[in-house]
Amino acid sequence: MSAPTLRQLELLLTLVSSEGIAGAGAKLGMSPSATSHALRALETALGTELIDRNASGVVLTYTGEQVLPHVRDVFASLQLVQATALAGAELKTGLLRLGSFGASATIRVLPPLLERFKARYPGVEVLVTEKPDEQTTRDLIERRLELAAVTLPKADFDTQTLAVDELVAVLPVGHPLAALPAVPLADMTHDPFVLTRAGSQTLVTQLFARHDLRPRVTFEVLQLMSILELVAAGKGVSILAKLALPDRYEGVVFRPLSPGTSRHIGLVCLNESRLSPVARAFWQETRRYQASLKAVRGTQA
Repeated sequence: MSAPTLRQLELLLTLVSSEGIAGAGAKLGMSPSATSHALRALETALGTELIDRNASGVVLTYTGEQVLPHVRDVFASLQLVQATALAGAELKTGLLRLGSFGASATIRVLPPLLERFKARYPGVEVLVTEKPDEQTTRDLIERRLELAAVTLPKADFDTQTLAVDELVAVLPVGHPLAALPAVPLADMTHDPFVLTRAGSQTLVTQLFARHDLRPRVTFEVLQLMSILELVAAGKGVSILAKLALPDRYEGVVFRPLSPGTSRHIGLVCLNESRLSPVARAFWQETRRYQASLKAVRGTQA
């Protein structure tokens, strides 16, 4: 048996998140014939089939399922080697790829933490990649990222809580509900409703369902600014995560909900004991930052 190549193993990792073999190869810049050849070569090298050719879509064989976690470990170790080499002595250099699930984390939660980290490690470059929560979590599992800011809870991850966010009513200026200190959730079903398709969509729909309410959804919108413009124009009302919102927006007011709901935002990794030096430094800086915030709150209590 010959040893499989990293390219072949990378193809196997890509296959499990693709709809077809050719599609997986295309993600790696490989032609269909080169993809098929690489997969066959990998199976020959390992002495067993990894893909069930009789199944619809990409389905791993039993052996393929058993091999996959070890392949992920290979790339985790490779990432560790590369990160260690880049970090250099005392983290004078390096690159940290940090995932984020959306605006709440990218705009509000992460910036002060990134500022502290940059002050301590000015030579380390940080690249923040924003994707929906599910995709960011998948990138962590598949070792494309070591750290990410996501919504909690997340089973099987090591976590640190960064912030607690809450949903608020988003209303046009002059709307009757805007005069209330807290908006009854049931009253949000009377007007046309602009439903976000971003990170807080599940939380919003679950909130209504939990109270056996159904909003009159007339728009489903991905972009935050589009939602705010629709509300400002009187096209409907909405519910959004508070941390994703600007402090003020012309033509729009934000009010607490009754009953409301909240979500926890956290920094997560698969295993804090196996982080690269750069990722470990960010993890530890996050812990120090959270401790400093608790100390400040303690003195203000």
